[in-house]
Amino acid sequence: MFSARVPPPQQRNAFSTALDAARAAGHDLIDLTISNPTRAGIAYPPGLFVPLSRAEVAEYHPEPFGMRTARDAVAADYARRSVVTTWDRIVLTASTSEAYSVLFKLLCAPAGDRVLVPAPSYPLFDHLSALDGVKAMAYELHYDGRWWVDFDSVEAAWDGSARALLAVSPNNPTGSVLSAGERRGFTELCAARDAALIVDEVFADYLFGPAEPREDDAEPSACLTFRLGGLSKSAALPQVKLGWIAVDGPAALVDEALGRLELICDTYLSVSTPVQVAASDLIAGGADPRAQVLERVRANYRTLRELAVRYPSVEVLHADGGWSAVIRVAATASEEAITLQLLERDGVVVYPGFFFDFPHEAFLVVSLLPTAAQFHEGIRRVLERVDA
Repeated sequence: MFSARVPPPQQRNAFSTALDAARAAGHDLIDLTISNPTRAGIAYPPGLFVPLSRAEVAEYHPEPFGMRTARDAVAADYARRSVVTTWDRIVLTASTSEAYSVLFKLLCAPAGDRVLVPAPSYPLFDHLSALDGVKAMAYELHYDGRWWVDFDSVEAAWDGSARALLAVSPNNPTGSVLSAGERRGFTELCAARDAALIVDEVFADYLFGPAEPREDDAEPSACLTFRLGGLSKSAALPQVKLGWIAVDGPAALVDEALGRLELICDTYLSVSTPVQVAASDLIAGGADPRAQVLERVRANYRTLRELAVRYPSVEVLHADGGWSAVIRVAATASEEAITLQLLERDGVVVYPGFFFDFPHEAFLVVSLLPTAAQFHEGIRRVLERVDA
């Protein structure tokens, strides 16, 4: 019998069913939902994966938080973005998804405690929290030329069972980055209510404009804070499973959290030795793929905005960074009907906004990872269809 803690499979809808059928039939589709850089024409440096076969990988050193050399490399990579941390506050995981699970185990009691998550945002959070017996409660992001956090909705969602507030910056799919005031507001709320702040920064290297130094990156956090990252996005290496948590906050809270995290991580020891041995080289070698992805997403975002100005019924929502863009279209049909038309009549795959908990119709979400030619043609078809 299935455990009540295991969520049921995601409910099927007409779009998902039609997409599966089109792919199974081998239809020639322009996929504007691609999120895998290894299938998006990104070139990887020769020899990048050679360090995975070094002689050192033959010897196993079980370390709850990961090998010192790998944690040093992650701390140095944070310094590249002017974020201050040290190796002894880095916890390695096999992925960002696992990092969430580790933190839910650390912070929450199952079947009662809650975490606050943004909406719109990536739908994985409901599944990740449910698998650890934790309830995800949504707070709202609103848009009026730029995305902003509705702190009234944060207050409305917060109750005595809330143990953590989750923020994604840049957000997926909105591409919004927390302002200094929003980050400060989250920190003050969590500090006052003895809760933790979890900041998912996997897309932090992919800003559409120049990065500006932030004081909150160089100063200790006033609340217990966990910053999440990983090779999947920062080095465009999803096939090399390495994520991390950087722990920040008041020293006493950090020490207590690390003490409890040690037991959790020592129980699983999920990070492989080869990827830890190779971590420094993989992080360094990932600079070139990262630069390619950054150039790609910036160029495709510009293309989207340039093409969209020809269609008055279409609005490209402002984004600060990330791998996705949001298009608001006239709600003359449901999002599901629009995406079905694009799939069946135009051979283009886009996401409907309801996949990401947009509050109303009609939004489409597109990936910025496809090659320039594929993206241009796909977006041209999308714009012509929704404008018609």
